[in-house]
Amino acid sequence: MSVFLSRHLVVLVAAASIGAFVCVQGAGGPLELVVLLASAMTLLLASILERYFPYRSAWNRPIGDAATDWVSAATMVAVVEPLLKLLGGLAMVAVYGHNGGGGSEWLRGLPFVLQVVLAALLIEFGKYWSHRFHHQVRALWWLHAMHHSSERLYALNNLRFHPLNYFINFAVSMLPAMLLGFSAEAILAYLALTQPVLMLQHANLDLRSGWANYVFSTNELHRWHHSTESAEADANFGSALILWDQVFGTFRYQPGQNDPVQVGLFASTTDYPAHAGYWTQLKSMFLPECCRA
Repeated sequence: MSVFLSRHLVVLVAAASIGAFVCVQGAGGPLELVVLLASAMTLLLASILERYFPYRSAWNRPIGDAATDWVSAATMVAVVEPLLKLLGGLAMVAVYGHNGGGGSEWLRGLPFVLQVVLAALLIEFGKYWSHRFHHQVRALWWLHAMHHSSERLYALNNLRFHPLNYFINFAVSMLPAMLLGFSAEAILAYLALTQPVLMLQHANLDLRSGWANYVFSTNELHRWHHSTESAEADANFGSALILWDQVFGTFRYQPGQNDPVQVGLFASTTDYPAHAGYWTQLKSMFLPECCRA
């Protein structure tokens, strides 16, 4: 992989997405479409680059997991995300009535950039603690195990999630930001910055992001999080930003040496159907095995 892309890809895709957002916002265009296109184009770019510049060539070869990833991705995009938008809208109506508004007036009086910063801090805080508790609580870990069950890392892994895991993340991060009255524009600006980063987080690319590793949760950092060794994996819980890991002491970064021996489930999670298909993993949460000590 070229040195330039290796060092700057994460920052470039985030900057391009924010630049497009600012331009479309100024023109009064569809901001949600900007976020969607930036995410899709980054995921496509990562998938193409993986063919030519893989971090590990073996990770480009399916090991019976591709169907699970594709079904999960389709479910997230076509079912889970639209459902969460509907539920979020209903929650706003329930709290504030059909006119929305509510506690948003004081926030909208702040400079827009400050609104975005505050929204990012709040949303990432919720996602950080949700993620951390999903590693510490047995029943929550069983939900999260679907995401960790892949034994290789590549771009599409980012969309391998149990819907309940994703719903909990939404309920403690995005939903509070909505209910506190952050404007849709501020939340979409946060997403414009972070979604492209997330699309690269599992990419099988040899990125050396340098200083950006202290800002974003890059694939360099996230490989540690997918280690089969819990001492390595219980780190870097941040969603797209790594700030709260640094605040709470769970930040792990070793320049030039962010390479766990193996990725996948912890050795102690022997009863999870890691090699089964998507639907088997989905329903395993509701079977007695999930909560055994």
